[in-house]
Formats: sequence, C-alpha cells, structure tokens
Amino acid sequence: MFRWRHSGNQQENDTAQKSVKVDELKAAIGPLSGPSLQFCTDACFIRYLEARNWNVDKSKKMLEESLNWRSTFKPEEIRWHEVANEGETGKVFRAKFHDRNGRTVLILRPGKQNTSAADNQLRHLVYLIENAILNLPDGQEQMAWLIDFTGWSLSVNVPIKTARDAINILQNHYPERLAVAILYSPPRIFEAFWKIVKYFLDTKTFHKVKFVYPKNKDSVELMSSYFDMENLPEEFGGKAKLQYDHEEFSRLMAQDDLKAADLRLSDNKPGHVPNGYTNAEVAPEPVPGALPAS
Repeated sequence: MFRWRHSGNQQENDTAQKSVKVDELKAAIGPLSGPSLQFCTDACFIRYLEARNWNVDKSKKMLEESLNWRSTFKPEEIRWHEVANEGETGKVFRAKFHDRNGRTVLILRPGKQNTSAADNQLRHLVYLIENAILNLPDGQEQMAWLIDFTGWSLSVNVPIKTARDAINILQNHYPERLAVAILYSPPRIFEAFWKIVKYFLDTKTFHKVKFVYPKNKDSVELMSSYFDMENLPEEFGGKAKLQYDHEEFSRLMAQDDLKAADLRLSDNKPGHVPNGYTNAEVAPEPVPGALPAS
C-alpha cells in the first residue's frame, strides 16, 4: 500500500510519489481513444487512485469497469430533454449556490418522487451528476448533496434495487466526486430503509454521509461549516428561499448541454487542459465530523 508522510519537508516527495503512481496507472490502462481518452485526465487517475488507497492494480480494475460502464451507459450523451419529465417536481436539481469550498450543490427531495421507471430515474440522476461536474469551478473536483426529506414516506421511496444501483454508480463510477451527503432531518421511519442501504456503501462513502437534525447544536454547527447560512435554503436551516422553476431550470440545462458539447470538442484541440487537477495535485479533503442518527 502507498504510505503517506505528512511532515512539511516531505510534501514535495509525496507529490513526486503520487506522480509516479499516476504514471503507473496510465501505463497499466494503456492507449485510449475517443470518450475514454477525454475522461481519463490526470485528475481522473488521481480520483481512482485515491478511491483505492493508491493501489495501482485495484485502481486499474475500478477504472476499467467505469470505462466499460461509460461505453454502454454513455452518460456524456444524455440530454436534458430526454430526462426532463423526471425533473418536473424538482426532486433533484443543481442549486444556484455553492458550499464554502466552491463545490457544486445538488439538492435531492425524495418526497417529490414522480415516476416509477427505474432506468430513467438513474439516467436523470447521472445527467445531473455530470452537470454538477460540468459546473465545478476550476480547481474543484467534488460536489455536495443536500437531501430534504419533506414529504418523504415509504410509499414514495425508490425500491431497494434502484437505491443500490444509484449508490453503485456514484461510488464506483464517480469516485471521489462526492464531498458530503447531508441527510437533513430524516424521519424515524427512514431508519429502516437506511439499515439496509448503508451496507451498499463502501467505507469512504459511508463516512461522507452526515445525519443533520435542526434542533441539534452539533448539526447546526456542521451545516454552518459547510454552507453560508445566508445562501442556504430555509429547508436546510438557512435563511434563503428555495424555489424550483422547472421551465427556468430546463432552459439552463439546455444551455449547459450546448456548453458540454463545446467542451468535448475543445478537449480534442492541442494544448487544451481539462477542468480539474493536473500533475498529481490532490483535491481538498472534506470537512471531518459525521454525526450519528438520533
């Protein structure tokens, strides 16, 4: 296993060792072309290495599985108009604000589930994950999820299989993209569902899940450590008004579809540097401190 040294005088040596690991993974993966070549930036190699504790063989296996998945699922080809019906109630959408680290924020409201076709639900989620990545600022690799349980019940809950498939996509094909997932004030009945789905989470993802309760002091402090309370919607303990306008959001997504297409074309141009980290830089670590459910 790749061992880390954290003393200041070892920083340059650590960076050099990481660069070596990136080069080893590149060599192990071999020549790439088309979408796979565009996907496998230095930042991508780093995320997969980080997800597998810098073990090149395990990272190679994980990345190859993702490349196979992307070749069949084709997430980069999904367009908003294909999944727009899933978003009519605003059950998942990109927020207009970022967290304190500049991360894109996805708001999930499972109580507003409006469809039953699992395949299209997953395509909708994948589309918005890709869109969140598209809208990351330079130098930021991760997103934050805010989950509002208003109106949630077992009757509108997604099936266990769909939840498992969504978790598999997120942690196996978008490793180190999630900084934190905040489950805000889940009802007690959610505990039964959580007891099942938590076993689908790997250790890294599990520790990114934070249970937050508005009457808990530690929860309030945790939220303020991640978000500016002036920008955070009231539904999550902040002071802003949360509004979802489906027509407005659809226009924004249509614009982003054009932007994504332009970026894919520019990726093929000489001298283009993709958004994110290069030369074995490392993404910022999420703020520690998971809160247990209560």
